[in-house]
Amino acid sequence: MEIYCFSPFGYAGELIKVEADLRRGIPSIDIVGLPDGAVRESRERMRAAIRNAGLEFPLERILINLSPAGLRKEGSGFDLPIALAVLVASNGLGTGPDEGAALVVGELELSGRVRGARGILAAVTLARKNGITLCLVPRENEEEARLAGSGSIAGVSSLSEAFHCLLAGSAGLTYAPDAGEPDRAMAPNSRSAAEGAIRWPSEPGADLATVRGQPTLLRALEIAAAGGHHLLAYGAPGSGKTLALSRFSALLPLLDEETALVVTRIHSIAGLTGPDRHPDALVSNAPFRSPHQGASLEGMAGGGRACVPGEMSLAHGGVLFLDEAHLFRGPVIQSLRGPLETGRVAVSRAGRSSVFPARFQLLLALNPCPCGNFGIPDRTCVCLPEAIERHWRRFTAPLLDRIDLRIEVRPPDPERLIEEAEIPLADARARIARALAAQRERQMDEVPPAERDVGGCPWKNGFLPPEGIARHCVLRGRAKEVFVRGSRAQCLSGRGAHGVLRVARTIADLAGRAEISVDDVEEALGLRRWAGALADFL
Repeated sequence: MEIYCFSPFGYAGELIKVEADLRRGIPSIDIVGLPDGAVRESRERMRAAIRNAGLEFPLERILINLSPAGLRKEGSGFDLPIALAVLVASNGLGTGPDEGAALVVGELELSGRVRGARGILAAVTLARKNGITLCLVPRENEEEARLAGSGSIAGVSSLSEAFHCLLAGSAGLTYAPDAGEPDRAMAPNSRSAAEGAIRWPSEPGADLATVRGQPTLLRALEIAAAGGHHLLAYGAPGSGKTLALSRFSALLPLLDEETALVVTRIHSIAGLTGPDRHPDALVSNAPFRSPHQGASLEGMAGGGRACVPGEMSLAHGGVLFLDEAHLFRGPVIQSLRGPLETGRVAVSRAGRSSVFPARFQLLLALNPCPCGNFGIPDRTCVCLPEAIERHWRRFTAPLLDRIDLRIEVRPPDPERLIEEAEIPLADARARIARALAAQRERQMDEVPPAERDVGGCPWKNGFLPPEGIARHCVLRGRAKEVFVRGSRAQCLSGRGAHGVLRVARTIADLAGRAEISVDDVEEALGLRRWAGALADFL
């Protein structure tokens, strides 16, 4: 039986064939195929694990080949497949293609116990594409592996269990580690999700009821959640920007099946899944990522030795919230432009590259100037014009042009802080669900199959391409006149005018209207307009 393991790199990874050859000579172990230090050290680890598992280690000269030979092999995930390859060769089992193939994933301890690994969903998915049906994974990753589709998946907790699974597989049987004998089949994957249904988390988590005295901001958050629009909130310190935006996840429904699988795969590659990190195998809650202001470009876009995903990819299908956005480095801010436009981020390292899905909503919260008082009534701004210009210079026009909602947040009236919630969560969710259902029914058939498989709700109004805008954002009569007049008054670019049309379409969907009205256009124009002194400055 052929043994394959998984080398995580980027979104797809690589399948590595593990071959073992035993011959006469002084007992030793040689590993070829560009192994790094951790892979070379597996010689001693797998020798001790085989003996401690009660299995016989061959006293011969052993050659381990990892192919393709030109690909650098890194990490400790090669221990278990190398140990099984040695056991298969020493027990005289067939290793030709006619004997079948198995994917083996897991880290091996000296005691023979198998530990969990990252990237399980990506590994099993890649194995399925290459015709490998038998997959041996750590017991703690078994539920995640079953998300990849039909096929035989065995969750093992020790080297002995893994070896018996291979023995059963080579004989055309299946092995159940719990039962200790090959008498029951390894269950194929099973998933159940309501296709296209808008579902909400059972636990509301952060609630918008604590946000008081900011009706315009709450309305903008509802529109953003309903249409997938990007939003920027600016205002004086302490006015409630961070409080409101950090509770935006309360307005996000559960992920659809396609998006949930992609999000789970990305988080698994990053090592963020597993029983100790995530209670469920499938990540169904929309991600809400809020990186620190000191995040590096690699941390945001991805990279590193194994080309792991960054914050943009980890926010796929959900939200990337940059609090105090003016404190982020300029290159980090500008790196957002590509993913906002394409929904993907390309990461390159040492001549290799990988493309991660990165379709997310961007939320920005920042002060209007370094001191925070520029344009605020009854407050004195102590910043020089040059300081304010430097403050906004990192947010270049191409980036700001991609943000459809720009909300000025003023300090709330103290009397309104003790009133009831401005927007009941249940009512807001009902309107959002109605708007999302209308968008999916109207635009889902226009999404290319490749975009649909990646998920991230590409059918939302906020991600409409120009041809989709021409079909679904039609203006008639006075609504058209108001749009043209308002766009000229604000000197909007072509992208900015399209943004107004997308927001107006979402406002109409929230109200259950088939056509965009004059009020929808006026509200969309108002939500894009800079307010107060900042309008003259920018």
